Amino acid sequence: MQFPDAEPVVKLRSLRSVSLRTERFAEAAEFYHEVWGLTPVETEQDTAWLRGTGSEHHIVELQQAEQNGLGKIAFAVGTPAEIDAAGRRLSELGVPMLAEPGPLDQIGGGYGLRLVDPEGRLIELSCNVEAVVAQDPNGLPAVPRKVAHVVLNTVDIDAACEFYTRVLGMRISDWSEHQMAFLRCNSDHHVIAFNQAQWTSVNHVAYEMPSMDHFMRGIGRLKHNGITPLWGPGRHGPGSNTFSYFADPAGLVCEYTSDVAQVEEDAWLCRVWRRTAELSDQWGTAGPPSKDARSHMAGKPDPGYRELVQS
Repeated sequence: MQFPDAEPVVKLRSLRSVSLRTERFAEAAEFYHEVWGLTPVETEQDTAWLRGTGSEHHIVELQQAEQNGLGKIAFAVGTPAEIDAAGRRLSELGVPMLAEPGPLDQIGGGYGLRLVDPEGRLIELSCNVEAVVAQDPNGLPAVPRKVAHVVLNTVDIDAACEFYTRVLGMRISDWSEHQMAFLRCNSDHHVIAFNQAQWTSVNHVAYEMPSMDHFMRGIGRLKHNGITPLWGPGRHGPGSNTFSYFADPAGLVCEYTSDVAQVEEDAWLCRVWRRTAELSDQWGTAGPPSKDARSHMAGKPDPGYRELVQS
């Protein structure tokens, strides 16, 4: 799929939420509430929506499925008029949409559209979602504030970056050699990252803690529940964020993070980081990711919505 040199179809404001398909829904719903620290918004027989302390209605949706995978990624857009304009431009470019601009029939409501990217991932653009009262982000409980970023395994990192920059208007903040690309849509160093891999899948989802103290106490809570990190704690080079990765009950990888670098658009220069131990973890506490961690992050091949689009 080729994209002409033109303005992106939309201005993304922030990463809103992620939907995950899970083989072990009941255990995952309990984990993300009781252990990970999120608050249930609503629960149905095979779907649950959970929020953090921030202003988003929910930050993760869990869906029962035969195989782990990515349900969708939702981004915030400013107004319905912007959604409508994005729909027109996507049609002109030949980008498939599973839901054209209009009211969203889902928990939290809103107005939006859903498009399918070249590797079959479902992307939702939305606005006017139901408001919730933000909780105290600096309170004592170690509760994630929001989804910080989603890392996606891709079979073609250059094509993925082209789509997300040219069509969706994201900017590349940094590279980790030619293995990973870190993309932003606001001042956060990255909200999406692509990892060159053998197949398309979700690598991991990161949840932002309000401070390093919350980050460490969250790790402590998991330890008290008998859950040890797959990798971490440490501090990355690209993004400068703290990290500690865990596996949820279905084997999907979730990360606590904090202190992500903030980008000043007019001053930021994209860099290429070497993939060395001291740059992967500037603290030197985590060591290299284990074989088990890499296996979990590889995920399972996920065709997403390609078949629906092609049919």
